[in-house]
Amino acid sequence: MPDRGFRNDMKTLKIVCAQCDWHGSFKDYEAHFNESHPNPICEFCSEQFTSNIRLDEHKQKECTEITQPCPLVQYGCLCSVRRIELGDHYLSDVHQNVIISVVQRLSVKLAHDPSERGSTMDVDVVPNIAGSLATTTITSETLSTSVQEVYEAINTLASGTQTLNDETLRVSSESVRVQSSVESLAQGLASLKLSIEEQGAFLDGIKPNQEILQQEVASLKQKVDDAQYVSYDGTLIWKITSVKKKMRNAEFKWQTSIYSPPFYSSSSGYKMRVCLYLNGDGDARRTHMSLFFVLMRGPSDAMLKFPFNYKVTFCLYDQASQQRHIIDSFRPDIKSNSFQRPRSEMNIASGIPKFCPLRKIQMKDNPYVRDDTMFIKVMVDFGDMPKTLLPYALSLNPGLPKHEEQRLIQEKKNKLTSQTTIGLRQPVVLAVPEPEQQPAEGEEDENVRSIDEPEETHGRR
Repeated sequence: MPDRGFRNDMKTLKIVCAQCDWHGSFKDYEAHFNESHPNPICEFCSEQFTSNIRLDEHKQKECTEITQPCPLVQYGCLCSVRRIELGDHYLSDVHQNVIISVVQRLSVKLAHDPSERGSTMDVDVVPNIAGSLATTTITSETLSTSVQEVYEAINTLASGTQTLNDETLRVSSESVRVQSSVESLAQGLASLKLSIEEQGAFLDGIKPNQEILQQEVASLKQKVDDAQYVSYDGTLIWKITSVKKKMRNAEFKWQTSIYSPPFYSSSSGYKMRVCLYLNGDGDARRTHMSLFFVLMRGPSDAMLKFPFNYKVTFCLYDQASQQRHIIDSFRPDIKSNSFQRPRSEMNIASGIPKFCPLRKIQMKDNPYVRDDTMFIKVMVDFGDMPKTLLPYALSLNPGLPKHEEQRLIQEKKNKLTSQTTIGLRQPVVLAVPEPEQQPAEGEEDENVRSIDEPEETHGRR
């Protein structure tokens, strides 16, 4: 076991660096090596290592480029070969000739075994050759030593040959295994390539179907979104979100108009919708918001009365507590194609181009656009409601059931009728004043037109 004195003696040993010309004491070697050779490199194969110990292990066992002498170098095989080529060297003619020479020398020595000729042997040399007599004495000890060396060489050779044979068998077996693996991988690669080609052809085949499916899903989604707003009583409360974005789209003509979901007068009645131009249409462009009524082709049109001649009222809700709603209405022109029985998906839109000045919905903190959302109510009057009742009807809580709204409207109508009958002339206070003056019955409203009139943007469908 190393003790303190042993360690102190070790520190004073003089050593030479294995990587450079540095020399000094052992205690300073580690600091030198870490500073000058942090990552030693094998001088044979140029591979880099993290420590000198790992480099030594690599040189002793792993490096295939390192050279070493043949085990029979002392018997005449002077070749130095790379470690990886040592097996090939054993099979070379040079090495085989050395083996034959060693065997022949062994045979000669065995033929002159000292046990048969005595402990000593004198050999006379012809005197006339050198002019003198030389006597060579070979002792049995010397001969035994030589024979022992030969036997050790033969054992070394036999051990090396066995190792070589084992390595040859291992390499052969490994070669067969690798060849089998290569064939298997080649088959797998061919199968994978065929599978990829089939998959690519399959994907190319389903791509058109996928596009059709996406279109159908988008259409179905639109129908589902529209279905939640479907009304069957001739009224529609249209919620419009992302108003700023849609106004910007209209301003830059990316999308000048938007359509409401369809609604119906009854379960088997007229099918209708509303078209909104947020930046105005025709003469009202950039000054007013335009709102138009659209009659659509419905499943029960064959039973219905045409032309369509029922009054349509639009209301832009004031979302503040004042409830100063913007209300306007028009009565259809029965001579217009907009109100005949639809022959295509939609008739030409007709309505109020100057429904609301843009300044009212563009000014900051206006009550009509809150949280980037506004609400428009559309009401088709099938009962010829008096104009004085419109503000009251539109100011009712939209959350009330339809029959409750009708009851309140009827009570209000009866009250106004009774006041008129008894001759009272009390002023009627309306909750929501109308922003535009309505035309008298039978008069034409100049603010009402169809999109099919000769205007710059008319004729949209």
